[in-house]
Amino acid sequence: MEPAACTNNQSNGNYGEDIIGWFEDVTEKAGLVQTQTLRKILEQNCSVEYLRQWLGDIKIQEVDGFVLESLYTSLVPLASHADLEPYIHRIANGDAGPILTQQPMTTLSLSSGTTDGRQKYVPFTRHSAQTTLQIFRLAAAYRSRVYPTREGGRILEFIYSSRQFKTKGGLTAGTATTHYYASQEFKIKQEKTKSFTCSPEEVIASGDSKQSTYCHLLLGLFFSDQVEFITSTFAYSIVQAFITFEELWKELCNDIRDGTLSKRINLPKVRKAVLDIISPNPTLASKIEASCKGLEDLDWFGLIPKLWPNAKYVYSIMTGSMQPYLKKLRRFAGDVPLVSAEYGSTESWIGVNVDPCLPPEDVTFAVVPTFSYFEFIPLHRHKQDCNLAIDDFIEDKPVPLSQVKVGQQYEIVLTTFTGLYRYRLGDVVEVAGFHNGTPKLNFICRRKLILTVNIDKNTEKDLQIVVERGSQLLSKSKAELVDFTSHADLLTQPGHYIIYWEIKGEVEERVLGECCREMDASFVDHGYVVSRRSNSIGPLELRIVEKGTFKKILEHFIVNGSALSQFKTPRCTSNKVILSILNLCTVKRVYSTAYAH
Repeated sequence: MEPAACTNNQSNGNYGEDIIGWFEDVTEKAGLVQTQTLRKILEQNCSVEYLRQWLGDIKIQEVDGFVLESLYTSLVPLASHADLEPYIHRIANGDAGPILTQQPMTTLSLSSGTTDGRQKYVPFTRHSAQTTLQIFRLAAAYRSRVYPTREGGRILEFIYSSRQFKTKGGLTAGTATTHYYASQEFKIKQEKTKSFTCSPEEVIASGDSKQSTYCHLLLGLFFSDQVEFITSTFAYSIVQAFITFEELWKELCNDIRDGTLSKRINLPKVRKAVLDIISPNPTLASKIEASCKGLEDLDWFGLIPKLWPNAKYVYSIMTGSMQPYLKKLRRFAGDVPLVSAEYGSTESWIGVNVDPCLPPEDVTFAVVPTFSYFEFIPLHRHKQDCNLAIDDFIEDKPVPLSQVKVGQQYEIVLTTFTGLYRYRLGDVVEVAGFHNGTPKLNFICRRKLILTVNIDKNTEKDLQIVVERGSQLLSKSKAELVDFTSHADLLTQPGHYIIYWEIKGEVEERVLGECCREMDASFVDHGYVVSRRSNSIGPLELRIVEKGTFKKILEHFIVNGSALSQFKTPRCTSNKVILSILNLCTVKRVYSTAYAH
């Protein structure tokens, strides 16, 4: 069930309609395609060690498709990453036997580590790169229907590879984005979509995110009239790049005027690659300089359309933990539309944005039924008086893709071609509707509770709502929230929540007190409210950290192997190094008076 256009060399327009035609076909019969997908996965891998312990010697080829689904889900248990980790570590350490996949594994991806504070190995195969190419091409086809781009145009892509390394057993390990940017599929993607990144491979693969960002900006400006859209894996990276631009625009203009490259770029391969591209352009430099002087007076509102007049949209992951950056991104984008990128994880791609004209807050993702075999665990909220510290959901038995219901929330379960079987992803989604026979998902949050002291249960989504309400009060001081995280402090008695803010601008302590009080009062979880009233949870504490604190956290993750493309600020942390950075950089503390008697 591969799209016909995969082997075609047609023009961009025809190709786009061909791949959309393929998607319409597989989603029309999504239930049947899912059955066929599971059969393919099991036929390829039924004899591996992990599956044999559950399926024994069952002859997969002889079992009817629908019977196979029932047999598989009744015999193979649901699994977390912890269940599969011992098998993955054996592979990493050099065991080349058929443990999780029949084909020997040569590459492992590293998750970002921002969810639970540590990076995890996840299998990566050629199939991973192929599905990445496929979803990018499919998404590009849907976007081109709404925002047509010029063939042969350029993309200003803020993309970054991190270092790859060898595991004890000789496997290549690194982030999934690093593997993809190094793959043949990334080159094919540019050829097929007829859009080319501004930056050469040497810049993407430099391993130094600061030097890469400078070069991305320089080359993006050099090709400014040719840039059709601006993108990065996460919205955070785009915001960070333009914050850097605010500081370095004069230096960038000097380089464009003289055809030179700043001394801050000291990697020989990167210097050569960039200097081979740019040449002196005094006219362009003067034009950019004049634009920047005007933009400074507007606090950089509308930076993107001013400097990249032909940019049709900004494209990135903007859901989940990226939503807090939308306000800042909209300031930079002005009237240029924000388009939310596809829904996936290190483990598997899941869904495509078939409605790119929708704002990121309303985006849904149509599940691609050929990528993995998907199951959905129905989730129901606990009654208010239920005391369960792990989670805020009651589960029903998993259902296949064809049986999900609109309005119901689910946790996604994956069976992948890369050796993950009935793998609990930990993402909570809601079915918003259907595209033909495949569900359109609205990402809600990560399943894991991030803030809990005793009977209180607050998710990342709950925290985001609270911070949004509190930070709206900053407008009184013409200040803005740069970034935030939180921590449930259990060492003090009673335990309490700490929320860390980095702010741009000066804010009076009285206003900060109002912000803190508003956040404390905005947590609606019944367990939290009851606990605050009885003082079994102490007053919310707001800590203001100095400028650049969250950049230090970013640098900590990058030093430990994350790529900037992959980085997500942890919205709650117990990581000792991160807490040390936050606490050392704290310049002010404010306590809530919301429940003062």
